[in-house]
Amino acid sequence: MKIATYNVNGINGRLQVLLRWLAEARPDIVCLQELKAPQERFPEAAIEDAGYRAIWHGQPRWNGVAILSRIGAPVETRRGLPGDPDDSHSRYIEAAVAGILVGGLYLPNGNPKPGPKFDYKLLWFERLVEHAADLIAADVPAILAGDYNVMPTEKDVYKPERWVDDALFAPEARAAYLRLLEQGWVDALRTIHPDAVIYTFWDYFRNAYARNAGLRIDHLLLSPALTDRLIDAQVDAHVRGWEKTSDHAPVWIELRDPIN
Repeated sequence: MKIATYNVNGINGRLQVLLRWLAEARPDIVCLQELKAPQERFPEAAIEDAGYRAIWHGQPRWNGVAILSRIGAPVETRRGLPGDPDDSHSRYIEAAVAGILVGGLYLPNGNPKPGPKFDYKLLWFERLVEHAADLIAADVPAILAGDYNVMPTEKDVYKPERWVDDALFAPEARAAYLRLLEQGWVDALRTIHPDAVIYTFWDYFRNAYARNAGLRIDHLLLSPALTDRLIDAQVDAHVRGWEKTSDHAPVWIELRDPIN
């Protein structure tokens, strides 16, 4: 089973890029972020023509998350994180797919720091940590995949000294990510590539992609019930070089079939 996460940076404006990648990579399940489209503007027909069923949580102009599957319709279990019923941001969606609970997330950027946007990032992260703990306690095969807007370590950022004042590299955000790992979640990409220089995002400016001046901010975290099934984890970095593409690249993992 192949499960991917991809920040598409505008699903309608970059639909042909997404469809091209789906046809090439053939992931079984995909978590998408930054749809930047209201609920009624999600391109459901084009996604279905590509062989995928979908659920999505849209928002005009900003945010937006979706889960696609070509191995059975996603059965939605949650839309939005618990803890703030007034939260208007479309940043979390969760579904049962083929025996796995899939949480797709788009964590707030948090810049500028300090300020209300950074405060919101940390509060949202706290809600994610609490919900993740509940999933661990339930002992279900689960994955939390998406754009975390966090570089966990210095290995995950080009020239880390330039990012010390940025919300994506803030000690508080990195500590929150570490709390997820301490709960038992496993960083799939780092498990397969423990010491490699590997990025998932390259800015549009300063020729970042050509210089490989990137960040690793897109993560797939596996619950203990899935860890033993991990076979591979990779970044389709070449997609970042396509015309009119997102500034993120798709990241995917491969899981072996369950014993039972």
